[in-house]
Amino acid sequence: MIIIITIMLSMFFIRLVFLKLSIQNEREILAAGGREYGKQVSKVITLLHILFYFFALSEALLRKVHLDIVGLWGLILMLFSIFMLYTVTRLLGKIWTIKLMIANNHQYVDHWLFRYIKHPNYFLNIAPELIGVALLCHARYTTILILPFYMVAIYFRIRQENYLIKCLILPNGIQRK
Repeated sequence: MIIIITIMLSMFFIRLVFLKLSIQNEREILAAGGREYGKQVSKVITLLHILFYFFALSEALLRKVHLDIVGLWGLILMLFSIFMLYTVTRLLGKIWTIKLMIANNHQYVDHWLFRYIKHPNYFLNIAPELIGVALLCHARYTTILILPFYMVAIYFRIRQENYLIKCLILPNGIQRK
């Protein structure tokens, strides 16, 4: 049980480190004349992420879950998600934020990861992270109750991002990486 709690607290701490980076980038983007879009969807996604963690850990505590093969697969997915989050933040640099922010003269980052996996932060970071947390904590009720709402919120976020890429980012040019 203590292993599950330690892993979840570690993941939460890692998320806080990336949140700090996001806040720093957000301030710089806004100070340079950038703008935030999709504020409501960002708030919903943040709330759902916190709820998912809280209820998944609650399920683990109530069931007295121990690390087993299912939980180990969850941990592997969580580690993969951290690696992908790190990769995406390095590729996007100062324009990476948790929120939907567009910098002045924001250019499209043309890297194979963004070419072949349109939204790697959602499909290679958030999805594996949530599935990993669910497996680690054996959180079936959390998954059944919260994940569908999360998927809808991500759908709206991706629509917003696609629109902004087409209308605001691509006209500014392409930055090859």
